[in-house]
Amino acid sequence: MSTLNEIINNPNNHLIDVREPYEVAEVSVKGATNIPMGEIMSRLEEFKKMEGEIVVFCRSGARSGNVMQFLNQHGFTNITNGGGYADVQAHLM
Repeated sequence: MSTLNEIINNPNNHLIDVREPYEVAEVSVKGATNIPMGEIMSRLEEFKKMEGEIVVFCRSGARSGNVMQFLNQHGFTNITNGGGYADVQAHLM
């Protein structure tokens, strides 16, 4: 099993920031794609096209935890909750 550090830094994986655009405008994570939590359901096809692990994160880890649970309920097994954006940034090399 890979560590969060290995998952975040693997170029084949995806960093998905589920915060709102105004939050991302304040502090962003290099290489992350912003898909706000409220848009997850309508953008499931995008997730289906992503190969490798998908790391979801937000401000504190709560929203990303909810997104991970939602995606798991829709059959995704390649989702990791990265926690808050500061957690993800701390792992980036």
